[in-house]
Amino acid sequence: MKEQGLDVVTGAFGYTGKYITERLLSIGRTVRTLTGHPNRRNPFGESVDVARFEFDDRTKLAKSLDGADTLYNTYWIRFPYRRMTFETAVRNTETLIGAAADAGVRRIVHVSITNASEGSPFQYFRGKARLERTIRGSGLSHAIVRPTVIFGREDILINNIAYVLRRFPVFGIPGSGEYRVRPVSVEDVAEICVAAGQRAEDEVIDAVGPETFTFEELVRLIAATVGGRARILHVPPAAALAASRLIGYVVRDVLVTEEELKGLMANLVVTDGPATGHRRLSDWLAENAAIVGRRYASEVSRHYSSGQ
Repeated sequence: MKEQGLDVVTGAFGYTGKYITERLLSIGRTVRTLTGHPNRRNPFGESVDVARFEFDDRTKLAKSLDGADTLYNTYWIRFPYRRMTFETAVRNTETLIGAAADAGVRRIVHVSITNASEGSPFQYFRGKARLERTIRGSGLSHAIVRPTVIFGREDILINNIAYVLRRFPVFGIPGSGEYRVRPVSVEDVAEICVAAGQRAEDEVIDAVGPETFTFEELVRLIAATVGGRARILHVPPAAALAASRLIGYVVRDVLVTEEELKGLMANLVVTDGPATGHRRLSDWLAENAAIVGRRYASEVSRHYSSGQ
């Protein structure tokens, strides 16, 4: 039996938003997506209605949310690019939250990040924390979902580690490599988000997988699984960052930012609570060893050329 009702997902043609959309459609929900690139190929066909982000006109943005029960928000940027900054992304999201309240949306499920803090030295984590505060003050029923590193077939981080391990003679682990990572699958994140959308209570949920690795353990697991040829060495963080910039120049992308590297080394993509996802990265790598890292996954192409 189909469950009736309209939900809005930002970025249904992207990564996390795509899996949330698939999950919603599987339980019979009607889905509309908001995107900055409405002419991008719609993999869902007529199953998903498409509307453009109207961040400059809150009234129009609210109209695109009319009739929606739940807003699933994945809109964000990984790093500043051209005229898009973290501050712009925060302002746009605050406009979206206000428009959701104007439209009478029942609930918002917002994808944040583990260890978001307005006192963080990193803009990414500060921006996410500011938006969490905005949501708490919006009057909307809400769930804030805080994932760690997300893995899946379209992921960027795990794929590009594998790409470097396959293609380059050396892989440099910044510093000790003892800082930790607790990856969570994109399917688990989608299931957590959709389940949270069915509830009413305000909540904050860490989206974390069942396995915890040091970064060195993660790199060596990927190398062993995909048959990476690179020699794995420990290098100063500055050298690792310089090498990543060189690779980024070659592939016309940003492989890793200084903030991302420092956040990783500060153990900001790990929590110590119970697992909320059940899929194991080690199992997923074994199942997908033939394809992970075969091609480079470009953040710039995904979000700024083809769009979110």
